[in-house]
Amino acid sequence: MYDVMVIGGGVIGGAVLRELSKYRLKVCLVERESDVAMGASKANSGIVHAGFDAAEGSLKAKFNVSGNEMMEEYAEELGVKFSRIGSLVLAFSEEDERTLQTLRARGEKNGVKGLRVIGQSQLREMEPSVSRAAIGALYAPTGGIVCPYELTIAAIGNAMDNGAELYTDFDVMKIEKENGAFTVFDAEGRALRAKLLINCAGLGAEKIARLCGDTSIHIGARRGEYILLDKESAGTARHTLFMTPTAKGKGILVSPTADGNILLGPTAEELRESSTDTTAEGLAAVTEGAKRLCESVPLQSVITSFAGVRAYSDRHDFIIEESGSAAGLIHLAGIESPGLTSAPAIAKYTVENLVGKHFSLVRNENFSGRRAPDYFFKQLSVQEKNALIAQDPAYGKIVCRCEQITEGEIVRAVRENPPARNIDAVKRRTRAGMGRCQGGFCQPSVAEIIARETGIPIEQVTKSGKNSRLLAGRSK
Repeated sequence: MYDVMVIGGGVIGGAVLRELSKYRLKVCLVERESDVAMGASKANSGIVHAGFDAAEGSLKAKFNVSGNEMMEEYAEELGVKFSRIGSLVLAFSEEDERTLQTLRARGEKNGVKGLRVIGQSQLREMEPSVSRAAIGALYAPTGGIVCPYELTIAAIGNAMDNGAELYTDFDVMKIEKENGAFTVFDAEGRALRAKLLINCAGLGAEKIARLCGDTSIHIGARRGEYILLDKESAGTARHTLFMTPTAKGKGILVSPTADGNILLGPTAEELRESSTDTTAEGLAAVTEGAKRLCESVPLQSVITSFAGVRAYSDRHDFIIEESGSAAGLIHLAGIESPGLTSAPAIAKYTVENLVGKHFSLVRNENFSGRRAPDYFFKQLSVQEKNALIAQDPAYGKIVCRCEQITEGEIVRAVRENPPARNIDAVKRRTRAGMGRCQGGFCQPSVAEIIARETGIPIEQVTKSGKNSRLLAGRSK
């Protein structure tokens, strides 16, 4: 019997689980995929928004601004890279310029600090590669970038280090409530019990609500396609560059990533069924949008393209509330952009105000909020590297040449919380396979390390869980 069960291992679920682990509560998280950060949290822009875009008085505005203020300390504690690089919303017409003034006034009412509208000459000083058609911009110095899946993995891992438990491959199919507690069943018939449920299931949030008899949650799906450029393209943009937003959204952006690449995208396509396939039309739209923002986009440096699907609600705002028809069920649903930015603030509010209604929150005196980075070796000095290799020779062997990731870092990822059990799980933790060759050279070595460390036959090692095997079997 758990006090609280979090359903969904994305950035919101991870932040909530970590916040819960600060108290004397027995808590767990269930995730239907083979690893955490497998939904929208593994495929989004990684932008820490300033907070000028959300409507005044909305939950998006409230939690965006407070989450932005918390993010630097939150990421630092978890050993995750964060950079407050600032953002620029470009204007290409007089109408765009009027919109920038509206955004600035809205942002100031939301509590965003340092906003100012700049002219063309200052814009070109700040961004030498910006489009010559841009006539001005709204500058938000508090904007930033972070790695969304690193942040999710680190938060859940830190919670597990503090006593929280994780169940993966747990696809919730039935929920029953009896004697004040929920029994949650997965597709294989496994059952877990909890006094309180927190619905962080993203695209599955409506399903979880209905399994509890609550029909008030309505979730839609929106696909965004991206293009990632190699690190040699880093000079393309110094800040996050946005189009002036329209009724359809923020549009295509060009931004540095926390790891030094350049990211282009996303599109925004409504879906009837979730699909992370990329399309020729979508990638063409990304390319054209990026060319409008920057004078020269080095498309010869493309190393991969991908798509993510984000959930949104018909309320067009975050849903953060206890169910009106299923007592003990808390919804954190429809958490679209700026959900990543808002995550630490949403978690703090949820635990203190919603969970706190059901439990007396007593601090866990053994809680430690700090966590070492998952990949770090290339950042060390020569002396530090030699000292570590002397302790563990595995750190002396480079497995991923593109990203300079060592065997020691991969072994750590397989052994730590939450453990990496497939190729992509190692990739998300260490960046092994995220460089120019996209795993073409290091993938077999990573598979061998996983097999060795877990004791499973190498032909059972998968790329991303379930039936995504790399090898069909052994030859005679």
